[in-house]
Amino acid sequence: MLNPYLLRKELSVVAKKLLKKGFQLDISLVSKMEKERKILQVQTENLQYQHKLLSDLFKKSKILKESNETLKNKISTSIKNLNILKDKLSILKEKIYNFSISIPNIPSEDVPEGTKSDHNKAIKYWGEKKQYNFIVQDHVKIGEKINQIDWKSSVKISGSRFVVMQGNIALLYRALSQFMLDFHTTQHGYIETYVPCLVNHNALYGTGQLPKFSDDLFHISSIDKKKYVLIPTAEVPLTNLFRNEILDEKNLPIMLTACTPCFRSESSSYGRNSKGLIRLHQFDKVELVQIVKPELSMQTLEILTNHAEKILQLLELPYRKVLLCGGEMSFAATKTYDLEVWFPSENRYIEISSCSNMGDFQARRMQTRYRNKLEKNNNFVHTLNGSGLAIGRTLAAILENYQQEDGRVKIPKILRTKYMKNMKFIN
Repeated sequence: MLNPYLLRKELSVVAKKLLKKGFQLDISLVSKMEKERKILQVQTENLQYQHKLLSDLFKKSKILKESNETLKNKISTSIKNLNILKDKLSILKEKIYNFSISIPNIPSEDVPEGTKSDHNKAIKYWGEKKQYNFIVQDHVKIGEKINQIDWKSSVKISGSRFVVMQGNIALLYRALSQFMLDFHTTQHGYIETYVPCLVNHNALYGTGQLPKFSDDLFHISSIDKKKYVLIPTAEVPLTNLFRNEILDEKNLPIMLTACTPCFRSESSSYGRNSKGLIRLHQFDKVELVQIVKPELSMQTLEILTNHAEKILQLLELPYRKVLLCGGEMSFAATKTYDLEVWFPSENRYIEISSCSNMGDFQARRMQTRYRNKLEKNNNFVHTLNGSGLAIGRTLAAILENYQQEDGRVKIPKILRTKYMKNMKFIN
């Protein structure tokens, strides 16, 4: 949620900046609602003042035992008019709020212009792409040849865009999540956190998935009529742990990680990167969340992104770091880096992690602040999140980049001893 001050005092500037995200702010509507709000606010305050004067006169008349029927009638009329104005103001404020939560976050100044992936800016390449002297297979065929990724059974029990894994492929999948959690907690300082996979609507409003992206979520109603939503990412429960909280400055930054199932209907991505493990309705992801003081958030974005990069480097997977253009960024982000891993079967890079600085956008929606000792007031925190990494896509990248001519898949060195029972290959 944007700072209301910006919409009141810098409306045209905000509108111009939001064009970078492809969002056209209705300036005339905002101006009209704000003008109405000011008029109603002044009228309400004036009537409240008049009502107070009448009430004071009534109290004096009672003390002096004077007739006060006329005064009573005036007070009664004043109360009625005041309630009418308060109701009008309340309805208008709700209208302004509902409009304001549909406005995306303002992109940072250094975010590139553009609305398509072609406008993203690649700023770093890491690792060498392997050269193969045989015909490269995609991860779907590799999994089928090894006979440990079963797409037919997943369709039978659930439908398309689900997967069943068995044997050493399933072991490798689990090993990746354990390796990522272990590294982020022991080397990067994150606190491992277990969170619910079902959340209420308030949580999704807090992080910005609602109301705009309702169709991309799986909604559930329980027997007692309570409404829940399956989480699209652990960012939602992790960040909302601090909703309506005033944090102590000495406890910042807060660094949390969790590995959870994630659920997405993918209604807006039909036919896009839908093959195999790339875009499933249910997948697992290790999420990184940081809550920091405002002046440190951009610096923290670089650090958090580096934490995700380190996993790719240790797995020796070639990747690139991309600064997203305005039109490719998420609704709540002010700046985003995507990490894209190399897929030899497609001869291109595919996103495996997205790391974003949300500024105070989510904090305002959640009312999450911290107590500033020097200024002796409460300020909104800045929130950041990133994938560290998506497990399914990481597995797919390993299957493709580590494939052998004889059909086996080599296991990355970092995983062999501690996580993969000293195996060197998956046969």
